[in-house]
Amino acid sequence: MNWLDTVTDPANVAAALAGVACFATVLSVASPMFQTNQLGARLKAVSERREELRRKSRAALEKKATLRQTQTGFVNDMVQRFDLQKALKDDSLQMKMMQAGLRGPRPVSMFYFARAALPIGFAIAAFLYLTIMGEKLGLNGSAQLLIVTVAAAAGFYGPNIYLTNVIAKRRDAIMQAFPDTLDMLLICVESGMSIEMALQRVGQEIAASSIELAEELALTCAELSYLPERRMAYENLARRTNHPGVKSVAMALTQAERYGTPLGSALRVMAKENRELRLSAAEKKAAALPPKLTVPMIIFFLPVLMMVILGPAMIQIMAMLDK
Repeated sequence: MNWLDTVTDPANVAAALAGVACFATVLSVASPMFQTNQLGARLKAVSERREELRRKSRAALEKKATLRQTQTGFVNDMVQRFDLQKALKDDSLQMKMMQAGLRGPRPVSMFYFARAALPIGFAIAAFLYLTIMGEKLGLNGSAQLLIVTVAAAAGFYGPNIYLTNVIAKRRDAIMQAFPDTLDMLLICVESGMSIEMALQRVGQEIAASSIELAEELALTCAELSYLPERRMAYENLARRTNHPGVKSVAMALTQAERYGTPLGSALRVMAKENRELRLSAAEKKAAALPPKLTVPMIIFFLPVLMMVILGPAMIQIMAMLDK
């Protein structure tokens, strides 16, 4: 029982408690010396990542500039020889090309060449067709001239119509995945990522479902690195997509950058609004379906229905008349 007496001795208990207290005091005083500066390390990692993105964006810009200077080909030669960019100048063409996802000088040259060549080609094709089939069609000279003029006009406005359709399809593809993108962006931002790293990470994840949106996010991430003001990158994103949902998100990001407002709450509200916009667009299409089905039903369904209903009666009437 000697050990029990030793453990229960008040002097020994007091000494043990004093030792534990001294150890806790020394540990509390010395613990700040062993802690690492996590904030400084995180800021340093963000700075290094920003510098890396800036170097990559500058290299990409230099590569594009080199390609722009060394562009060759039949289409480019014809555009430069006839100075089609000046003759068919369109101030909004660059913005339309950006909204359609067509970047670089080659799509611009193709557009001007198509706008100059298609009217001539369509007019010649219509003239040859009327020359060969004119006697069978029985058209006079005024009607043939009108058809050739309409063909030339279709060739002139055809590239614009095609470009508008490409822009609309690309915008719809972006907006289908945009609410989910905002949800993932919200998760990344609330986990402590910077907006550049969040955009890059979300762009990689969303590429499987929407390549167009992943491309826009990657471009925005690069612009955040090399543009003089971050606000310009968000405005360019809204301008390229040309959708009210993206414009509101760009405005929220700009305000968060300028005034220091919480970015997470803004993204949460924007994600909810864009999800409601997507749902309202689907409801609008569903509501427009019955009027669109009216004409096909009148043309294709009603005659068949009348034949099914009146057919047996007509057969019986004809049989009675034959008797």
